[in-house]
Amino acid sequence: MPNGFSVQAVVASKVRDLSTSVETGINDKNFERIHVQNGINVKTLVERIDTDKNLVGGENPLTEDGNNVKNIGEGLGNGKNGVSIDSAIEKEAWDLLRDSVVSYCGFPVGTVAANDPGDKQPLNYDQVFIRDFVPSALAFLLKGEGEIVKNFLLHTLQLQSWEKTVDCYSPGQGLMPASFKVRTVPIDDNKFEEVLDPDFGESAIGRVAPVDSGLWWIILLRAYGKITSDYSLQERVDVQTGMKLILNLCLADGFDMFPSLLVTDGSCMIDRRMGIHGHPLEIQALFYAALRSSREILSVNEGSKNLVRTINNRLNALSFHIREYYWVDMKKINEIYRYKTEEYSMDATNKFNIYPEQIPSWLMDWVPEEGGYLIGNLQPAHMDFRFFTLGNLWSIVSSLGTPKQNEGILNLIESKWDDIVGHMPLKICYPAVENEEWRIITGSDPKNTPWSYHNGGSWPTLLWQFTLACVKMGRLELAQKAIALAEKRLSRDHWPEYYDTRSGKFIGKQSRLYQTWTIAGFLTSKMMVENPEMSSLLFWGEDYELLEICVCALSKSGRVKCSRGAAKSQILV
Repeated sequence: MPNGFSVQAVVASKVRDLSTSVETGINDKNFERIHVQNGINVKTLVERIDTDKNLVGGENPLTEDGNNVKNIGEGLGNGKNGVSIDSAIEKEAWDLLRDSVVSYCGFPVGTVAANDPGDKQPLNYDQVFIRDFVPSALAFLLKGEGEIVKNFLLHTLQLQSWEKTVDCYSPGQGLMPASFKVRTVPIDDNKFEEVLDPDFGESAIGRVAPVDSGLWWIILLRAYGKITSDYSLQERVDVQTGMKLILNLCLADGFDMFPSLLVTDGSCMIDRRMGIHGHPLEIQALFYAALRSSREILSVNEGSKNLVRTINNRLNALSFHIREYYWVDMKKINEIYRYKTEEYSMDATNKFNIYPEQIPSWLMDWVPEEGGYLIGNLQPAHMDFRFFTLGNLWSIVSSLGTPKQNEGILNLIESKWDDIVGHMPLKICYPAVENEEWRIITGSDPKNTPWSYHNGGSWPTLLWQFTLACVKMGRLELAQKAIALAEKRLSRDHWPEYYDTRSGKFIGKQSRLYQTWTIAGFLTSKMMVENPEMSSLLFWGEDYELLEICVCALSKSGRVKCSRGAAKSQILV
């Protein structure tokens, strides 16, 4: 590799030894003062964190030599990452990405969702969205430009503690905003100042809280440290406190019997009614990735040891739950087809009382002999058999699925290329809901008509996540094939938000042009393929330590019967 540095990805467990120093950020002038619209005063929430303990060492880093990572960070800081930008389309994409940058008090803090000069009603597309900024952040990090990512992480952290109310009710402290906008407000005669105006869902369509925002924030925090080797940001008291608030909100006890997160419809990338309420795979995969990130980042002391223990237990339970009950292939579908119902027993085979008649007719002939996928949702008496791309890709990236399952997911995508990729990668879900099912599930949503937008539309921003999954599984040829498809059309079509029709042939009927995460996703994908060693810093390997920790062993009840052995048997060593 150029500049004399390299990264070697390994599976073996190795504890990263981080400094125990903690920055308070008190002298950081960029973040001394932050304003809230309408002048709401908010008490800063900061916990004291002891500095005489080491950070969590339970996570498995993917680099054998920590010095290599440090060298990479130094090389990136000097703009020497060895990634060449040669093609005209890439140069255009970089110009457009830089034009989308939003500044606050003179410092870059994010990128707008879309920068379409012909859009007369931008709605909230002129705001900085947490989930939308992730591919932009990775593009800048891989390019060696980390300042904007650091500023984004710290400013959104400040927004977390602001007052947020919908109809006299305030959600939990750890909730991160879906988006924010920089506004200029008058303070005195001829004097103005910039303020950050966040949206926690109180202005969103349907008034849905963005559950995935906090999860993406933690994932991005880890990525920043991995790529830049600047771990001081993770060690700051305010950052540690903000991460704890997110985790406490996600890990709070409730009535649910499952380790998966229970959410409402529209609480993630699919932010409109699409029948994903309950335990959607996308949220579970991001939740698992955020927990693994936190396990690396969280400092261990008397105040956090219980949280660390809870994280370990939840990781174990969640991985087992998803691997055991969400996975379907030809064998599993045949098993469901023969299910008995109304079983009342601790040893029931059909634990969720799934009726075989729920198996859709399209599924029988669609699933290939070699391969499978994780279903979209699981609840009592309900399995959503749709293929949701983001959830399956992040199950690969985070190792939520077993190695065999991860391989099976890519095999299915390759086998069903025309359905999931078509003319433009990749379908957000497959298949689309149509006719009476569309009217019932979407409420006759005119934007989510069949094979459009969230209902089977093709979203180019999923390309970077597909590329990362391919890099991890050693399937670069699949990523290169998808990137080549996108490269033929994106610039010519003015970088649309999404594409319509069953094969993704037409630009979406309501698609914004010059969509930033389309642009950033393309650039990030190109850099990942050109520099897979750097990409390896962003995914997780199988955590064999977690497989040895069974939460069932913590129970004193003799009624608990663990089937963990079944999950272990699927692991490919």
